[in-house]
Amino acid sequence: MNATRSFVPLAACLLAGCGSYGPQSLAKGSGLDAATHAMGVPTADAPLPDGGRRLEYARGPFGKHTYMLDFDAKGQLTGWQQVLTEERFNTIRPGMESSEVVALIGHSFERRELGWQKQTVWAYRYETPFCQWFQVSIDARGKVIDSSYGPDPICDVGDITDH
Repeated sequence: MNATRSFVPLAACLLAGCGSYGPQSLAKGSGLDAATHAMGVPTADAPLPDGGRRLEYARGPFGKHTYMLDFDAKGQLTGWQQVLTEERFNTIRPGMESSEVVALIGHSFERRELGWQKQTVWAYRYETPFCQWFQVSIDARGKVIDSSYGPDPICDVGDITDH
């Protein structure tokens, strides 16, 4: 009986934490304070052309979602999107500025320097039935060289052999 009583508050706490993972509970018109109370500290905050703000909530490094919440100049939520999608990835083209990539799909938590090639590879995990991630190569000038899908190393279990 005592185990059941202690489980109920724990389950409620866990469910409340899961609810703040994404912005689904925020209604249009919600204020910035309500968003940061529900979602926590954003991973980025950028101005929008209309005087509003875009808050980024990257759920990495192993998370597969990045939410962009847009607010008008009065600080009211106008909408949100989960941006780690193949549809968005497929809009990234060679020659784009790295800042454009960040505006489209957010910050990467996995960055690797390829010194001899003078480029950085940004990787993004996302929801897919396959064990893959999306990668963007950025040159030393901050321009996209190319992008591709590849196997996510988190799924590499190594060589399994019977001895």
